[in-house]
Order: sequence, then C-alpha cells, then structure tokens
Amino acid sequence: MGRQLGYATVAILRAIRNGYEYGTDIMDRTGLPSGTVYPTLSRLDERGYLRSRWERRELADAERRPRRRYYQLTAPGDRALDAAIRRLTVL
Repeated sequence: MGRQLGYATVAILRAIRNGYEYGTDIMDRTGLPSGTVYPTLSRLDERGYLRSRWERRELADAERRPRRRYYQLTAPGDRALDAAIRRLTVL
C-alpha cells in the first residue's frame, strides 16, 4: 500500500469518507489550513486514493462563486484509510 499516512492525511480522508467533498468544506471539518489541504488532496488524487471532478460551471456561476472540485474516496483510498486508523489506534 506504500507509505504510511500521517495525521493530516488521515483527517482529510476521514472528512471525505464522512461526506465532506470539496476543499473549503474539508478545511472547515478538519481545521487544517488550505496550504495543507489542497496539496494533500492533489497528492492523494495522483496516488489513486481519491477521484476528483469539477462541478458544472453553470451551477457555480448561478451561485456567483468559483467552481468546486469534488473528491470521492476510491477503494485503495478506503483501504489505506482503514489501515492508517488501525495503526494510529494502537499507537
């Protein structure tokens, strides 16, 4: 499965598992700053632990805000999160 996941990564993956799907939502849930959340989301997406998609431009425009990128946990990400939670639980 690769490297062990750190606390911030676990917090981000848990937030996504619990239904928090986009960056600012994840920051609000975890209390982590954007400088931690967004690079971590990018790395997790590259590693295949997350799948991401951009929302439709029309929706963001109608709400007068930037488009959101939504994240979803993949099966490998789910397994990595479970392993990390087990590891952190025994520490």
